[in-house]
Amino acid sequence: MDSIEAALANLSLQDKPNISVTADKHKVKRSTLSRRWNKVTRSREDGYNLMRFLSTIQLKALIKYINDLTKRGLPPTVQMVRNLAAGIAGRQPGKH
Repeated sequence: MDSIEAALANLSLQDKPNISVTADKHKVKRSTLSRRWNKVTRSREDGYNLMRFLSTIQLKALIKYINDLTKRGLPPTVQMVRNLAAGIAGRQPGKH
C-alpha cells in the first residue's frame, strides 16, 4: 500500500482526523494529505481513469468481442471497432 493511501486509511479510522500528526507518522507532505483528504485533488491513477474512453471492464469486453469475430474469420475494420466502442460507451470516440 502506498504511504499516502495508508495515511488516508488511518485518517478514516480516527474520530477527529488529525492531518498533521498522520502526515508526520506516514512521512508524507501535510498539504498533499490535506488536499487528498478534502477531495480537492485525487491520485494520478484516478485522474487517468477518468480521461479514458472505456473503463477496464468495457475494454476487456470489446477485446473479447473482437477476438471472437477474428476466430470466426471476420476481423473487424477500424470503423466496426469504432462503432462497437461507441455502442459500449454510449458516445462517439474521437478520431484517434
